[in-house]
Amino acid sequence: MPNLLSMNDLDNQTILHLLNRAKAFQESEKEELTGTVVNLFFEPSTRTKMSFEMAEHKMGLAVLPFDTSFSSVLKGETLYDTVRTLEAIGVDAVVIRHEDEAYYKELENCGLAVINGGDGSGQHPTQSLLDLFTIEQEFGTFEGIRVTIVGDIAHSRVAKSNAAALEKLGAVVSFVCPEEWSGEFKSSSNIDEFIEETDVLMLLRVQHERHAVSALFSKDAYHETFGLTEARERRMKDSAIIMHPAPINRGVEIADSLVECERSRIFKQMANGVHVRMAVLEYALKGRD
Repeated sequence: MPNLLSMNDLDNQTILHLLNRAKAFQESEKEELTGTVVNLFFEPSTRTKMSFEMAEHKMGLAVLPFDTSFSSVLKGETLYDTVRTLEAIGVDAVVIRHEDEAYYKELENCGLAVINGGDGSGQHPTQSLLDLFTIEQEFGTFEGIRVTIVGDIAHSRVAKSNAAALEKLGAVVSFVCPEEWSGEFKSSSNIDEFIEETDVLMLLRVQHERHAVSALFSKDAYHETFGLTEARERRMKDSAIIMHPAPINRGVEIADSLVECERSRIFKQMANGVHVRMAVLEYALKGRD
């Protein structure tokens, strides 16, 4: 059974296969899978965890509940031993979100399928796939599409996953952020250089928990310098769309009035997440035909 760990591991053919399967599920294709899944979430999650649970329900999978606060993790059990225990009792796949980057490397010898639901500041492949699905629905192609990613690039697994996939598929990706948030990526600190030319404006959550308090990171200062204000939205191309992986800091990354505006695809992304995760579960449990 194949794992889904990083967008760097997927070639274009596999990415497009997963998007095509997500489209089929969105168009009401039915697929009943046999197997048992456990969702291991060691970090808080609403969208990813709940959409995986909905996808598992729609696919007819058995889902065993797992709560870290009532598990042997509190007794010092390693992630490896937890996953090997689940494998031993007959679990077929695990969906894992963990604070450690590349946690999955220690699970290479496990015999069940591992789906990465987000690892530290590393990768978030299913979020990337649902973002790609949303962009494909809108433009029908990735070739030449201008995507501007704005926010905490260095700590964002969403930015890293999307940058790898979008560039492989032919999109033009730019990054905007405070200089100290650029990490390994070449970036600009001037969002206004891109606002009129971008096709997809992808905003990222300001991760307050990772930054010391300063004037730059205050709500009003960030919104004025890097946020999507109403004035900036009015300068965007008619065909341009707004995306955000959520949770959203309203009035920080984006004006509250724009979260559900006509060009926003934020809640559509969430809906698309269920169909994409159905495709990922099928891939993990059955492989590609």
